[in-house]
Amino acid sequence: MHTVWKGAISFGLVHVPVKMHSATEDKDIHFRQLHKDCGMPISYEKKCKHCNKEISPDDIVKGFEYDKDKYVIVKEEELLAIQPSSARVIKILDFVDLTDIDPIYFEKPYYLSPDMAGAGAYSLLLEAIKQTGKIGIAKISIRSKSNLAAIRVVDNCLCLETMHFPDEIRAISQVPNVPAVTEVNDKELQMAITLVDQLSEKFEASKYTDEYRVALTELIEHKIAGESIDIVNAPTAARSNVIDLMAALQASIDATKPQPPSPTKRKRTTKKSSEKIS
Repeated sequence: MHTVWKGAISFGLVHVPVKMHSATEDKDIHFRQLHKDCGMPISYEKKCKHCNKEISPDDIVKGFEYDKDKYVIVKEEELLAIQPSSARVIKILDFVDLTDIDPIYFEKPYYLSPDMAGAGAYSLLLEAIKQTGKIGIAKISIRSKSNLAAIRVVDNCLCLETMHFPDEIRAISQVPNVPAVTEVNDKELQMAITLVDQLSEKFEASKYTDEYRVALTELIEHKIAGESIDIVNAPTAARSNVIDLMAALQASIDATKPQPPSPTKRKRTTKKSSEKIS
């Protein structure tokens, strides 16, 4: 597994050398843009509109647009000078309950593995987090960006999840058409609760798949094999703008009710039971 960051976790005076690995992988299917006439990939040139010429990587600098078409140039050495001294340290600031954190803060997960002779300290932190039920809130710099992070245990591995800072979360007040006060019909609410109860299951990640990616993979495989593809447009169900909530809720409840065993199955069970008794 590729190492994306190398440093140490510090909590108090304890130092835990670790390596960081991405816990997720991009499964999206990416397309290249091709020239329709010859099928060759289209290249993208870095070109200066003012000088009307191609620019090499050595001639490119970083600039921040502080006003329309006005930029301030920031040099690499200036960025390095302001980088925090703890660039190679995951500093745990607090330990908190996971339930205290809204999922909106979480961003991207990484696995942490012990580095060098750090297995003992790694195991110590892992067990302390596991037995207290807490998670560590830390700060880490990844690719010159300061990140808030949560450190928790997944199975028998430390997992670091980068988080958004509070000022990166947009206020709910900016969301259009959100009702200030929720008003619902009591009967409809009870039916909605019944529906939620009937659809409630223990979370099993393995039961959820990306059906579109599977279908797209099959489509590409058929085309690689030179097979012809029949395009069938999926029928679109006509939808009414008028929603009868009660009728929709009742139909949903009926559709999700556990089905009683078939009469044949019941008869077979009864026979088995009587044989057992005799």
